[in-house]
Formats: sequence, structure tokens, C-alpha cells
Amino acid sequence: ESQHLRLIQEQEKSELLLLNILPVSISERLKGGEQRCADSHANVSVLFADLVGFTRMSQGMTASQLVEVLHALFSEFDQLVEQAELEKIKTIGDCYMLVGGLPEARDDHAKAVVSTALLMLEAMDRFNEANNTELMMRIGIHSGPVVAGVIGKHKFTYDLWGDTVNVASRMESSGMPGRIHLSEQTRATLDSHFILEERGLVECKGLGQVKTFFLNGRC
Repeated sequence: ESQHLRLIQEQEKSELLLLNILPVSISERLKGGEQRCADSHANVSVLFADLVGFTRMSQGMTASQLVEVLHALFSEFDQLVEQAELEKIKTIGDCYMLVGGLPEARDDHAKAVVSTALLMLEAMDRFNEANNTELMMRIGIHSGPVVAGVIGKHKFTYDLWGDTVNVASRMESSGMPGRIHLSEQTRATLDSHFILEERGLVECKGLGQVKTFFLNGRC
């Protein structure tokens, strides 16, 4: 009986781990026997947030201090993502990636993502005040179609592919520290409750000149 109980406990641990890695609906599909979970999503909003100044700051840190800083900040971002019912995709070094509008479609994906971006900047300010640091974030957001799914047999991940992801990344890299940089496509889906500043035409690697906006807050 104790062996059976241990087996159940291990199964519960495995399922909890799977839910920490994958969206619930994707986890259920994999458990149901699907070998490849890949779906096209017609309209989502993708956000990239990059820490500016972190590389310089981390040079004076031990490995454990560096990990602790990222853990503290990104854990707060995780909470914001969960509260807004968005999906965290991954962290890449000191870059954080999330998406709104999948695996379940939602009409307000852009509104939810830009609202969360504003809260992320507030979290960054609180972090700096508490830790006497001067980190800043560059945030870029773009909306459009993506393919999302699970790849790999070992250390598999839920990831996104398509031009929308590339453009969102360009919005981040061509943005400015402490600001939220939006594409025309994201701006077009927002309502009048957001304060937007037209930036004009910006040269983006691989895209040429594109019209972009800064998000300055909510009305």
C-alpha cells in the first residue's frame, strides 16, 4: 500500500511540474496522448522585456547574488502574468518573454499585455528602491499571428514562432530604457484609455522603417 501511495505522490509531482512548464490545456493534450501540440493563432500580442544595465551591475556580483536578483524580479513578473491570465513563454538571460491571446483566444490580448507592461515598470521601480539599484527595462510589444506549440522529447518547451515574434523582439531592441515601445499593429487594437506618443518612423533591423509608438500610461 505504501508503494502505491508513493507512486501516486510521484505522479502528482510530475503533473505539477508539467503544469509549471506548460499551459494547462497543452498539458492535458499531451497527457491525452498527442505527440505534437502545435496550433496557429490568428491574433496575439507578444512582449519582450530586457534589463538595461544588468550586465554591468552583475560584474560585481557572485553567482548566487546574480541569480537571486533575477529570481526576485522575474518572480514578481510571473505573478503579474498570472493575475492578467497571460502566458509566460520563457526567460533568456535577463530577457523576459510573455504573450496574450493563447492558448485560449481573447479579444483584449493587446490591452492585457500593455497593462501588464505598465505594472512591470512599476515593479522595476519598487525593486530599485528596495535594493538601491538603478536597473531599467526596455519593453517591446507587437501583435499578429503566431504558431505556438511544444517541441522536443527531452527538456521540451512551449514556444512561439513567426514574424510576429521577430517584430516584437525588434520593438524591444529599438526601444528606449524605461519605456514601452509598441508597433502600429498593437496600437491599432487599443482603446482610448491609453496615453500614446507617436514616435514616427524607426529603423528596425530586417524590417526597414516602421511606424511605432510609446505607451505613456493610462487615462
